[in-house]
Amino acid sequence: MGFIDRLEKNIVKLEKKKEKEQTRIAQLEAKCENKKITKAEFNLKKRHHDERIHAYSARIRVLQGGIVREKQHIENKAEEKEKKKEEKEKKKEKKVKREKKEETDKKSSIESEEETKVQ
Repeated sequence: MGFIDRLEKNIVKLEKKKEKEQTRIAQLEAKCENKKITKAEFNLKKRHHDERIHAYSARIRVLQGGIVREKQHIENKAEEKEKKKEEKEKKKEKKVKREKKEETDKKSSIESEEETKVQ
Protein backbone atom coordinates (compact mmCIF):
# COMPACT_ATOMS: atom_id res chain seq x y z
CA MET A 1 0.00 0.00 0.00
CA GLY A 2 3.04 2.27 0.09
CA PHE A 3 2.69 3.22 -3.55
CA ILE A 4 -0.95 4.19 -3.15
CA ASP A 5 -0.10 6.24 -0.05
CA ARG A 6 2.53 8.19 -1.96
CA LEU A 7 0.06 8.90 -4.76
CA GLU A 8 -2.50 10.11 -2.24
CA LYS A 9 0.07 12.40 -0.59
CA ASN A 10 0.93 13.87 -3.98
CA ILE A 11 -2.74 14.48 -4.67
CA VAL A 12 -3.09 16.32 -1.37
CA LYS A 13 -0.05 18.50 -2.19
CA LEU A 14 -1.45 19.34 -5.61
CA GLU A 15 -4.84 20.22 -4.15
CA LYS A 16 -3.16 22.62 -1.73
CA LYS A 17 -1.26 24.25 -4.61
CA LYS A 18 -4.52 24.50 -6.53
CA GLU A 19 -6.21 26.23 -3.59
CA LYS A 20 -3.30 28.70 -3.30
CA GLU A 21 -3.70 29.60 -6.98
CA GLN A 22 -7.41 30.16 -6.41
CA THR A 23 -6.69 32.47 -3.49
CA ARG A 24 -4.21 34.40 -5.67
CA ILE A 25 -6.95 34.87 -8.26
CA ALA A 26 -9.26 36.17 -5.52
CA GLN A 27 -6.55 38.60 -4.43
CA LEU A 28 -6.13 39.78 -8.01
CA GLU A 29 -9.88 40.34 -8.27
CA ALA A 30 -9.77 42.41 -5.10
CA LYS A 31 -6.90 44.51 -6.47
CA CYS A 32 -8.77 45.01 -9.73
CA GLU A 33 -11.90 46.13 -7.90
CA ASN A 34 -9.84 48.56 -5.81
CA LYS A 35 -8.38 49.96 -9.04
CA LYS A 36 -4.81 49.04 -8.06
CA ILE A 37 -4.33 47.09 -11.30
CA THR A 38 -5.96 47.45 -14.70
CA LYS A 39 -8.51 45.01 -16.10
CA ALA A 40 -6.07 43.95 -18.84
CA GLU A 41 -3.32 43.23 -16.32
CA PHE A 42 -5.83 41.31 -14.20
CA ASN A 43 -6.88 39.18 -17.18
CA LEU A 44 -3.26 38.34 -18.07
CA LYS A 45 -2.38 37.31 -14.53
CA LYS A 46 -5.67 35.47 -14.08
CA ARG A 47 -5.07 33.46 -17.26
CA HIS A 48 -1.64 32.46 -15.94
CA HIS A 49 -3.13 31.23 -12.65
CA ASP A 50 -6.01 29.49 -14.44
CA GLU A 51 -3.50 27.56 -16.56
CA ARG A 52 -1.68 26.43 -13.44
CA ILE A 53 -4.96 25.34 -11.83
CA HIS A 54 -5.83 23.39 -14.98
CA ALA A 55 -2.39 21.69 -14.95
CA TYR A 56 -2.76 20.75 -11.29
CA SER A 57 -6.22 19.34 -11.96
CA ALA A 58 -4.87 17.25 -14.83
CA ARG A 59 -2.08 15.88 -12.65
CA ILE A 60 -4.57 15.04 -9.92
CA ARG A 61 -6.73 13.11 -12.39
CA VAL A 62 -3.69 11.18 -13.62
CA LEU A 63 -2.69 10.27 -10.07
CA GLN A 64 -6.24 9.20 -9.23
CA GLY A 65 -6.19 6.96 -12.29
CA GLY A 66 -2.92 5.48 -11.05
CA ILE A 67 -4.50 4.72 -7.70
CA VAL A 68 -7.43 2.98 -9.39
CA ARG A 69 -5.10 0.94 -11.60
CA GLU A 70 -2.94 -0.06 -8.65
CA LYS A 71 -5.99 -1.15 -6.63
CA GLN A 72 -7.19 -3.25 -9.58
CA HIS A 73 -3.72 -4.76 -9.89
CA ILE A 74 -3.70 -5.69 -6.20
CA GLU A 75 -7.20 -7.13 -6.49
CA ASN A 76 -6.24 -9.22 -9.52
CA LYS A 77 -3.18 -10.55 -7.71
CA ALA A 78 -5.33 -11.58 -4.76
CA GLU A 79 -7.79 -13.34 -7.08
CA GLU A 80 -4.98 -15.22 -8.85
CA LYS A 81 -3.51 -16.24 -5.52
CA GLU A 82 -6.92 -17.51 -4.39
CA LYS A 83 -7.36 -19.49 -7.63
CA LYS A 84 -3.95 -21.11 -7.24
CA LYS A 85 -4.80 -22.03 -3.66
CA GLU A 86 -8.08 -23.60 -4.75
CA GLU A 87 -6.32 -25.55 -7.53
CA LYS A 88 -3.79 -26.88 -5.03
CA GLU A 89 -6.59 -28.01 -2.73
CA LYS A 90 -8.37 -29.74 -5.62
CA LYS A 91 -5.15 -31.53 -6.60
CA LYS A 92 -4.65 -32.68 -3.01
CA GLU A 93 -8.22 -33.97 -2.85
CA LYS A 94 -7.77 -35.88 -6.12
CA LYS A 95 -4.51 -37.35 -4.87
CA VAL A 96 -6.13 -38.49 -1.62
CA LYS A 97 -9.04 -40.04 -3.56
CA ARG A 98 -6.62 -41.88 -5.87
CA GLU A 99 -4.63 -43.20 -2.92
CA LYS A 100 -7.80 -44.42 -1.19
CA LYS A 101 -8.96 -46.06 -4.40
CA GLU A 102 -5.58 -47.77 -4.87
CA GLU A 103 -5.68 -49.04 -1.29
CA THR A 104 -9.16 -50.46 -1.74
CA ASP A 105 -8.10 -52.03 -5.06
CA LYS A 106 -5.10 -53.65 -3.38
CA LYS A 107 -7.26 -54.96 -0.53
CA SER A 108 -9.84 -56.33 -2.91
CA SER A 109 -7.17 -57.96 -5.08
CA ILE A 110 -5.53 -59.53 -2.01
CA GLU A 111 -8.91 -60.82 -0.83
CA SER A 112 -9.71 -62.25 -4.23
CA GLU A 113 -6.31 -64.00 -4.33
CA GLU A 114 -6.96 -65.47 -0.88
CA GLU A 115 -10.36 -66.71 -2.02
CA THR A 116 -8.87 -68.39 -5.06
CA LYS A 117 -6.23 -70.07 -2.87
CA VAL A 118 -8.87 -71.31 -0.45
CA GLN A 119 -10.91 -72.86 -3.26
